[in-house]
Amino acid sequence: MSKGNAMRNNWRDCKAWKDFGVELSTTNNEAAKLFDAVLTQYVGWYDDDSLGGLEKSVEKMIGNDPNFVMGHVIKNGLDALGSGRSYYLDKDFQAEVQTMMDLGKSPSTLPREKKHINAVKLWAQGEMTEACLVWESILEENPLDMLALKFAHDSYFYQAHHPQMRDSIARVFPKWESSMPLYSYLYGMHSFGLEECNHYAEAEKVARKGLELNRNDCWSTHSMAHVLEMTGRSSEGIQFMSSTENDWNVCAMLACHNYWHYGVYNIERVWMELFYSL
Repeated sequence: MSKGNAMRNNWRDCKAWKDFGVELSTTNNEAAKLFDAVLTQYVGWYDDDSLGGLEKSVEKMIGNDPNFVMGHVIKNGLDALGSGRSYYLDKDFQAEVQTMMDLGKSPSTLPREKKHINAVKLWAQGEMTEACLVWESILEENPLDMLALKFAHDSYFYQAHHPQMRDSIARVFPKWESSMPLYSYLYGMHSFGLEECNHYAEAEKVARKGLELNRNDCWSTHSMAHVLEMTGRSSEGIQFMSSTENDWNVCAMLACHNYWHYGVYNIERVWMELFYSL
């Protein structure tokens, strides 16, 4: 299979989400589509310029349905995991989390959505491990819930819970099909979990598969950068990062960090050349 670009623009409405098996309680199709757009940009680490980027997409999503429970979940979750806002220092953030919790009391709120509300509240209040347990309970019942999977994945990364980061993806992978939206991103997430557990050969294999499916998956690129670094292949790392630069630098949320990896390879090359010149 040739390398593909899997950045999406065909967003799921309420019926499509229900048919997929991850139902949303909103009845506003535009809000449901924008939720898909926000989730996709978050998972892909990029801003979709046609929508005004991630922040504008969040704003439009809430604007279309101010009572959209999962809209508030993803908004507050991104604020919490983004670490730019503190629940205990930011009164506005406290109020926004409370609004989310209040909306969750509606009879129309689904049980899975109530779990999401609880997990985001726990994370915002500093209970990251407990939040992950809630997201994992969601995934036990619905392994196709990408938001639970991604929030858990990022949280394990923050806490250096490497086996959990690896195994969380591995448990749900068999339940996904290649035709499903966002499927290709599972490879980058699984690869990074493998790499952080020192399974370098398997991590490389999985990352390369992810990039075969989606050359713009900068998390697969990031995992490859780690593999090449940890296996002492800095020259190969330089070649890999330079030859794929135009694929991963479009993902602005992670590009700066991938450039850091690119720079580390070049520093190592300079030091090696100095060493051999002595």
